[in-house]
Amino acid sequence: MAAARPTRSGTTALSLAITLSMALAPIISGDAGLSAQALSPAEQLVADFARDNTEEAIALLREIVEIPSGTMTFDGVREVGDVLARELDALGFETRWIDMAKVGRSGHLFAERRGSPSAPTLLLIGHLDTVFEADDPFQGFSVDGDIGTGPGANDMKGGDVVMIYALKALDAAGLLDDMNLIVAFTGDEESPGEPLAVTRAPLIEAAQRSDIALGFEGGVAYDGTEYGTVARRSASEWVLTVNGRQAHSSGIFSEQAGAGAIFEAARILNAFYEEVRGEEYLTFNAGSILGGTEVEYDFQSTSGQAFGKTNVIPNTVTVHGGIRTISQEQLERAQEAMRAVVARSLPVTDASIEFIEGYPAMSPSSANEALLEVLSQANQDLGGGAMPPLDPSRRGAADISFAAPHAGASLAGLGAYGSLAHAPGETVELGNLDHVIARAAILMHRVSQGKPATE
Repeated sequence: MAAARPTRSGTTALSLAITLSMALAPIISGDAGLSAQALSPAEQLVADFARDNTEEAIALLREIVEIPSGTMTFDGVREVGDVLARELDALGFETRWIDMAKVGRSGHLFAERRGSPSAPTLLLIGHLDTVFEADDPFQGFSVDGDIGTGPGANDMKGGDVVMIYALKALDAAGLLDDMNLIVAFTGDEESPGEPLAVTRAPLIEAAQRSDIALGFEGGVAYDGTEYGTVARRSASEWVLTVNGRQAHSSGIFSEQAGAGAIFEAARILNAFYEEVRGEEYLTFNAGSILGGTEVEYDFQSTSGQAFGKTNVIPNTVTVHGGIRTISQEQLERAQEAMRAVVARSLPVTDASIEFIEGYPAMSPSSANEALLEVLSQANQDLGGGAMPPLDPSRRGAADISFAAPHAGASLAGLGAYGSLAHAPGETVELGNLDHVIARAAILMHRVSQGKPATE
């Protein structure tokens, strides 16, 4: 087991969990006057600001949703970054644009604000891009009652607005000055530039200087319960290449001709299913398979073509798949088991498997769970219900996964609620936007203080 990483203040992730649990015990238990639906005077100011400025928040949401900012719409991504930089500049942040043209992406917006030397550093994570490019027919922003509709309205421009207005609420209540904050808006979350070592280097560096990472992608609620995200699974890829001996099909299974590439690929995939599958939170998918005597496959477009004849033993197969795990350790176990399966070749065949690095896991931890306790209590103090942890299998990977291994504690899903993310008709809930903003702001204040606010 690797040694725990020291945080900015010199503590380890384990000691941070203990510190959070002890320092925030009055908040979690409801002592010190913070019973359900009870806020300190300063926190009440936060909630009042969120309620009184909902229309302004929606106006900002409209402004950025109406800017097409698909990952490859570089000017649009930068324009959304400029709008959010304007808001952060007004709050006293030092903002900077990190250009990513060298890896075929627009860039990232980062900002910092320093307060008390004794306060922990919070890293707030959002993204500027959507899956809808400028030529997509789904554009614009409309409101019908409490529902807003538009590209990226939920994923994640709604979350970006929640972050900005949570900061504004803290500022209005006089709580921002003592906080240490790093804001990271990536410009390519939906389709990251490669290599990831370059495109995610600024985020990882910021996480290494942070104690707590908070992700503002959309919140999750179902069956009347709101959930907190303390863990997200990894997302990476694998490529299986199988070779056989091309020959007349009348000789298949003979000592000279062997089994052929397609039978060998079938054996491997079946063994993956029978022998590797089953561990909790481990899933792997074979997304495409091409086999025959001639195979062409383009990994960028994930498409290709194959040629073969029924009377010819196929000599090549390519399988492109994905894998998701709850931890780096689980990923390594699965990879080793898959390699062992691949090594058991049928006669006159050989195969190899390559693993392609992707998003790491945001693994569950006691420190993450302590953060969720604070969020859950804030939700109850604002009149909501308790928030249990979300099953990690119900959520995909996100940029917070790059920060989580380096920050002492992490929590995701702090953004707006909505539906149909990544699909035409994507919606965001506006009726509870003030609640989500206030909840995020109070969480940030409480973990920055390590105790309830008192007047």
